[in-house]
Amino acid sequence: MDMFSLANKVAIVTGAGRGIGRSVAIGLAEAGAKVIVCSRTESELLTLQQEINEKGGECTVVTCDVEKAEQVQYVIDFTKEQYGKIDILINNAGITKKVAAKDLALEDFEKIIRVNLTSVFLFAQLAGRVMIEQGFGSIINVSSVAAEQGLNGSVAYAASKGGVTMLTKTLAIEWAKLGIRVNAIAPAYVETPLVEAVKSSREGFEEAVVNRTPLGRMAKSQEMIGACIFLASEASTYITGETIFLDGGWRALGL
Repeated sequence: MDMFSLANKVAIVTGAGRGIGRSVAIGLAEAGAKVIVCSRTESELLTLQQEINEKGGECTVVTCDVEKAEQVQYVIDFTKEQYGKIDILINNAGITKKVAAKDLALEDFEKIIRVNLTSVFLFAQLAGRVMIEQGFGSIINVSSVAAEQGLNGSVAYAASKGGVTMLTKTLAIEWAKLGIRVNAIAPAYVETPLVEAVKSSREGFEEAVVNRTPLGRMAKSQEMIGACIFLASEASTYITGETIFLDGGWRALGL
């Protein structure tokens, strides 16, 4: 199992304060990585840091608004200065707003694109420059089933995640010969605070999702850990440009 070890690896996780990012940060730390966790809410990050450190891991907190380029640059510079390298980037920060396309305000559309797509590009570009210089690295972007299948009331979210998929492919082919692998994971609905807000505002939403999913439930955020460790580790050294769907059979379901 040594090929799955992340011992002495340095990993940045965005959107780490809650949900998928939080679980993945804990998982990477348990696999041996030194984890730099980022989000806007410092209190959530400090709680996460305490949990990781109490388990014997190493976690560093850096607050960051992914919409602000200078803050993204600071995270990259801090990590390089503190640890001398960046082995892994988990681009996880994301938002959504369930509104019919005809009613979605332009400012909301643009904000979702900035957080879900532009920040993914910026973090990947800046971390990628460090990885290219050092000759190695793995970038894992969090996409969604919405990258391939339309979701009612999610036009901006779906557009952003479709963009993440093509960003992943393009960076992968540009950087393959430079030692950098770029992949994505694409969950269906995961039990996170983001989805909880949708559940509470849309009657029948959870039942519809469960009935639509062959495994008969939403995913748990912890179920994203294994795929991220696999893609970050030596176990996946011949995989790049791919998106792994963790969707409970969502895409496989026909009539």
